[in-house]
This record gives sequence, structure tokens and C-alpha cells, in this order.
Amino acid sequence: MKYEELEQPSAGDVVVVGLSGGVDSSVTAKLLKERGCTVIGVTMALWKNDMPQLPEEVKLHDSCYGPGEENDIEECRAFCKEQGIEYHVIDVKDAYQKEVLDYFKSEYRAGRTPNPCIRCNRFIKFGALLAGISKLGIDYDYFCTGHYAKSLRPMEDIRNIYGPEAADSPQGHSRPVQVAVAMDISKDQAYFLHRIPASVLEKVRFPLSSYSKKEVFKMAREWNLKAAQRAESQDFMPAPFIEVLFSDKPSIPGDFIDRDGHVLGKHRGIEHYTIGQRKGLGISSTRPLYVAEIDEKENKIVLGHDDELFSSELIADDLVWAGDYNPECAFDAMVKIRLASRPVKARVEPYIPAEGESFKEPCCRVIFEEKQRAVAPGQSVVFYSEGVTLGGGIISRAVRVMEDQN
Repeated sequence: MKYEELEQPSAGDVVVVGLSGGVDSSVTAKLLKERGCTVIGVTMALWKNDMPQLPEEVKLHDSCYGPGEENDIEECRAFCKEQGIEYHVIDVKDAYQKEVLDYFKSEYRAGRTPNPCIRCNRFIKFGALLAGISKLGIDYDYFCTGHYAKSLRPMEDIRNIYGPEAADSPQGHSRPVQVAVAMDISKDQAYFLHRIPASVLEKVRFPLSSYSKKEVFKMAREWNLKAAQRAESQDFMPAPFIEVLFSDKPSIPGDFIDRDGHVLGKHRGIEHYTIGQRKGLGISSTRPLYVAEIDEKENKIVLGHDDELFSSELIADDLVWAGDYNPECAFDAMVKIRLASRPVKARVEPYIPAEGESFKEPCCRVIFEEKQRAVAPGQSVVFYSEGVTLGGGIISRAVRVMEDQN
């Protein structure tokens, strides 16, 4: 399939830029200003300031959600004043609480490992924030962020990607905007953006798509931007606050068991663990043990050795598709099961739940060409073709290698 890259904003365009205070969003705004665009900066206000005061010796690293937000906003305000950019702070606290924080807690308490960044992009950054911009009466040509990704449009009907067996539906005869990995593949953020609807993506652009992170820092230093001195935000939330977040309900201890059901020890509560975890188990063994499965119904955590963590396939539900087009057929794709994993070849095919199985339909089966380690329910699996996202879903169940062999 051939694609055309969507044009970037040009002189005279009114562009709203989502600012965080970091180097990527700051350089994005500066680039557009230098290009002659009318730039309007906006920042999401997320922090409710309802966490307890932590001891002074606890060092808080910069994060997406935390008490450093007030400083970030002031830095964004100062940057916009210096650059002659209109600036607004948009309150999305309630939406963030519901769509990200509450979701994060409920998923972990269900024995799953959610990705809060994907959830935030879909419902907050490209949802509640855009609604807030419209509520302010701001009319704009484009909305831009500092993500490393590309906006592309297929030059043929999207149905043609999947072959002759693909469903013949109206959506299949469209050419929707799709997100693709940027030039700097090591910074792939298309993974985070795969759930954003094509209708929203029509006015979204990613000006850093053709730059490397090294080049972005170089530009920031040449422009003497304060953001060039900031450390990158890596975490969703400061680690000390994650414990506080779950303190609204008492944890329910349970058993660590092996594959044969033998009790190995006690866990603190399933919300404190994720698939593949080794640290913090408190279990001694002649060989390293890892979290292999989490049984939410029985409140048990199965521990296993490294070779017991591999899966040959998975079942994903809550699917989304580029252009809202479900091909309803099997197809080959490159897939990622988490942001940090490398794309691997897989067969993606529709899955019909068996009697007694419960999934959020539609769902699919993903069969790996190369077995994957620590496939975690709750994480997102994303489908790519030639670096372009086709869609994805939430991992519901991993099929272990040993299950396959029985």
C-alpha cells in the first residue's frame, strides 16, 4: 500500500499546540512559530492535589501526573509569554480521574496491567482537551503535539491492505488518516496513538515526525529554550503515589503458588504485581521466579521460571481499527505487545468466543511467528503494516507454550 504524508501547518495557519513544559512540545511550538503560524498553547490541568504530603527525603521524579504540574504550567506560561504565544490552561481533572486513574486502579485490581498513556491519549489529550478548546471558542486549523509519529493517508481504499477476503463495507472504501512511526523509530509513539479515531486525526499533525530526538535537543539549545535543560518525563505517576492511589481500599493478601498448585508464600494483593515481575516477591528459590499468571477470581499469583513465561498466541478484545474499518478476515502484520517490545511477525484472525468465555467483542487471535515473553493481559497489542498502525486491542488472555503442547 502506498501512502501520502499529510501536509504540515504552514504560514498563516492557526495551530493549537499541546504544551507540557518538556522539550518536545516546546520545540514543536517554536518550530510552528518560526514557520509563520499563529500558535496557541494549551496545557492540561490534571493534578487534584489530593495526595498526602510525603516526607522530604522522598524524591519525586518528574512525571505526567504529580505535584510538579504547577511548576510545569508556570514554565509553559513563561515560554508562551517569551515567544508571544497565546496561552490557556484547560481543566480536565474530572475526566482524567474517571478515564485514567479509576481505570488504572480497576484494571490492576482485576489482575491486569493497563497502559495509562494510551487511555490518556484517547480520552484526555485528544478528547477532553479538544473539547475544552472548543468550549473556549478557539477556532483552529490544526492541533499539534510533540509526539514522534506521522500522519498518513492511504492512496487506495483501506480495504486493499487486507486482501480479497476483507469485508466489503462502506468503511473499507475510505482513505482515513492513519498514524505511522516517525523517522526516529527508537522513539515510536504511534503505539500510544493507535486508539485515536480517524475523524480526530484529520486535524492532528506531528511536526517532529521528521526529526530525531538528538536534533530536537539541538534546536532547543540553539533557541536557548529552558526546556532543553529538563530531564525527560518517563513515569505516569511518582512511585510513592501509586501506593497512595490504591490506599482507598485494603489490599487482600493471597497465595503465591507454582504451576502444580503448591503454595510458595503470601502476596500483598494482586494489584501490586504484573506479569514478568521478579523483584519484590519475597520468595527464595534456587532459580529466579517470576509472576507467570494472576488469578483474580481465586486471588492467587502463579510463579514460574523464565522459560514458563513464553506465549505462542494471545486473545485480544476491545478492538479499534484505522478508519473504524474491521476487515473481518485473517491477515499478516507486525505486532507489538508493549511499547518497549520490538515488532514481531504474527497472524491476526477473527476470534469467536467459545461457550463460557467472556470478551468485549469484537475480538481476535494473534498467533506469533516467534514466541513472546511475558504477554500481559491489560496491555495493548498494536498491529502494523510497513510501520503504519492498522489498529489494536487490549490483551485479554495469553496462550502459553506449554498449553499449546498439551
